[in-house]
Amino acid sequence: MNKNVILLIEDEEKLSRTLAEYLELNGYRVLRALNGLEGLSMFYDHMHEVDLILLDIMLPGMDGSEILKEIRKKSNAPVIMVTARDSIHDQLLNFANGADDYITKPYALAIVKVHIEAILKRAGKQKERVEVGHIAVEPDTWRVYVDEKAIETTPKEYELLSYLIKNKNVVMTRDSILESVWGYDYSGDTRTVDTLVKQLRRKIAPYGSYIRSVYGVGYIFEGEENETAEA
Repeated sequence: MNKNVILLIEDEEKLSRTLAEYLELNGYRVLRALNGLEGLSMFYDHMHEVDLILLDIMLPGMDGSEILKEIRKKSNAPVIMVTARDSIHDQLLNFANGADDYITKPYALAIVKVHIEAILKRAGKQKERVEVGHIAVEPDTWRVYVDEKAIETTPKEYELLSYLIKNKNVVMTRDSILESVWGYDYSGDTRTVDTLVKQLRRKIAPYGSYIRSVYGVGYIFEGEENETAEA
């Protein structure tokens, strides 16, 4: 599938596992290495598929600064350095050696995700595929996946799902959905939205409850199951 590949070189097992699971839940494929030599070897093996490298500086076997130098001999893949040390000297040294960004421990997982997205966007490597929970949409192919299985949708169903996912956790009014999916000059009424939502919920089953009704207003895509999912 069309996922960005992250090489995570981090020797703290618990942190590595937690970060990898978080990134995978957010649509990335993660390759993990727990020491410097393993990380460099993994980079050589997957050099042409890795989109970004998260590289800890303090590593057993071979430290991150040395790994960065070796990576730069072969690749311009974006590298985000991660360290518990926040000295200006260390940062300047690693930027001089080709680092693209710097994150200091301890960090929030969401902050790492923001840094990754910004770097991938800047490098022109960010894939178009968007995943929320068990649902994925691919704008370049107009495909929808449920549990990684492609499902058939009409163009309007695809546009509705994409619009709701793009505005995840935001309540979208029926009027705004009409304007976005059907256009400003559409002559129908808001019941058209309700009908399409019902069709879409059936197609993305058993995750139809990801789309929650907000009584008297519209719909919200939450990416998690809800008990009340009737239109």
